[in-house]
Amino acid sequence: MTRFTPDLLEGPSDAVAPESREEVAATSPNRFALTFRRLFANRGATVGLVTIVLLFVFAFVGPVVSPYAYNYIDYTALSSPPSGAHWFGTNNIGQDVFAQTARGLQKSLLIGLLVALFSTVIAGMLGAMAGYFGGWIDRAVMVFVDLLLVLPSFLIIAILSPRLKQYGWLILVALLALFGWMITARVVRSLTLSIKEREFIRAARYMGIGHFTIIVRHILPNVASFLVIDATIAIGAAVLTESGLSYFGFGVQPPDVSLGTLIAQNQSAATTKPWLFFFAAGALIVFALASNLLGDGLRDALDPTSTAGRTGRRRRTRGRTAESRGGAAPLGRTGGVSEAASRAPGADVGSPAPTRTNDEKGERA
Repeated sequence: MTRFTPDLLEGPSDAVAPESREEVAATSPNRFALTFRRLFANRGATVGLVTIVLLFVFAFVGPVVSPYAYNYIDYTALSSPPSGAHWFGTNNIGQDVFAQTARGLQKSLLIGLLVALFSTVIAGMLGAMAGYFGGWIDRAVMVFVDLLLVLPSFLIIAILSPRLKQYGWLILVALLALFGWMITARVVRSLTLSIKEREFIRAARYMGIGHFTIIVRHILPNVASFLVIDATIAIGAAVLTESGLSYFGFGVQPPDVSLGTLIAQNQSAATTKPWLFFFAAGALIVFALASNLLGDGLRDALDPTSTAGRTGRRRRTRGRTAESRGGAAPLGRTGGVSEAASRAPGADVGSPAPTRTNDEKGERA
């Protein structure tokens, strides 16, 4: 009979013993450092992360360093192109485009961050509860998920948002988060079903630990990598959704601005006064691409079986091996030629087989 001890709470005892160095590092306490090393080894993820950081700096530092507020009207500079006084130019009523773009990006990023945070928390908790408890709780959550999935969320938000505009842009965050967690909850439920029968979960249950404590301390950390990736991608999706709603007049309401409202206000001047349109549209496109690149990089970095970050080291190792052999053929081709030569008719079968060098043994290892 298995005796449950507190040591079983540290992790599953039926885990497969790691064999390679990467698997050992993935299961070691330095997994956080390994994730960062893999993330920065991915060029696309690095570019995406740096781009997002620069956009955040522009959105939150730009209004501070700008000499004009986003709603200040300069009557001496109407529709002026970019200059030393107005870095991104002015619009038709003399408002500074730099300050308006920074303010609009700031509002879109705030909405995207809050929507991703709330939707990920809702999806993680409800998905884990449905998978852990099962029974009527699972059926109730899944029925609610299916009900929300069949509803036209964009149309409902477009109808409700103008009628609730007295509550500000926070009601838009609540509506977007309400319709943005269902798919993630389904995946978390499936992951929880495969985790809850592990020995460390059963040990915690038999030791009298509360169900919600088990969910928060043992189940959610095991699905945290998926939630991090999903939240990163959800930020970009929420920003695009908010911009679409604001473009049609259902999102952020005047006098406040967002990227969607700026694009909608200045779309007619895209060819005659491009500074009014392309700064806001460019910021939206660049942020969407950067968030996707960062999400892909996080997916590879958090995957224990991923080979990201090892390609460069493998190429360098092959390069050093080739130099040490004086430009000899690669190991695979050498082995193939030797094997073919030994099988060729008339070959000296009794001759000793060529021995591998230390570099070849190290590369194969």
